[in-house]
Amino acid sequence: MSNATSAHSVVEPSATTKRIAGIIVVVYAIVTMVPLAWIFMTSFKSPPDSISYPPKLVFTPTLEGYCNLFTTRTRQTAEYIESLGPPQSTCDEITRSRNMVIAGPSNYWPRFTNSMVIAFGSTFLAVFLGTLAAYGFSRFRVPLADDLLFFILSTRMMPPIAVAIPIYLMYRELGLSDTALGMILLYTAVNVSLAVWLLKGFMDEIPREYEEAAMIDGYTRLQAFRKVVLPQATTGIAATAIFCLIFAWNEYAFAVLLTSGSAQTAPPFIPTIIGEGGMDWPAVAAGTTIFLVPILVFTILLRKQLLRGITFGAVRK
Repeated sequence: MSNATSAHSVVEPSATTKRIAGIIVVVYAIVTMVPLAWIFMTSFKSPPDSISYPPKLVFTPTLEGYCNLFTTRTRQTAEYIESLGPPQSTCDEITRSRNMVIAGPSNYWPRFTNSMVIAFGSTFLAVFLGTLAAYGFSRFRVPLADDLLFFILSTRMMPPIAVAIPIYLMYRELGLSDTALGMILLYTAVNVSLAVWLLKGFMDEIPREYEEAAMIDGYTRLQAFRKVVLPQATTGIAATAIFCLIFAWNEYAFAVLLTSGSAQTAPPFIPTIIGEGGMDWPAVAAGTTIFLVPILVFTILLRKQLLRGITFGAVRK
């Protein structure tokens, strides 16, 4: 009579472990989503409801926050408002109910556009330069390669704001203060080290034999890189682009120090939205909600590449 024995894999998690992990993931997702949900809800509150205590979970939705975000308003007399005729839009109607009239557009869209240009421009440059540098370190014998890579990594060892004063003085001398070009170059310089280190790991995982076979077939080194290596490194490039974009999109300290007018981005502009009697919290929440949309869409579009990029090379055959 043989005794039945059961073997348990040390790799495959047990059912209890899966349930515990699932609970932890759900709790973590809820905790991280609550602030975003609260900001979204606040964007549809009226100014009194946004600062009420205790906080209101049930309220009458209004577009006043979005109207205040996109317009500037002035207070007028009731006689002057009546002389203007019927309201021309929903925002006009909401504004008149507060005994004000729309004086013109706000500066939110120009600041939002600056964020788009600077963030995506610096991300493209950082990933482009990082891809070329990572390929060079991965495929060629570079003198003092380890020292150079450590030097590149060392630029990430201190907070970027630690060099804010030298950069401010340098930009003032070069005329790059409050310019989109200056911010793109700065964010590129900060992100390129991260791009090099991330992409070098992906380049190392791509077999050299692919390029050698392509060059035997008549491809040049550049053609082999463009037609063979780049398609294989797409997941790594996408993951790197997301990390670089998140930094450039959310960066606040340099944007406050080096921009104040034509090149100002949305992060330093949103906290300056002032209403009557203090901060216009519904408008601030509306600006934050809209500001989250591009980075959210970009991440969702590249989510498959991001997951593959993070796990690339984790399992070896």
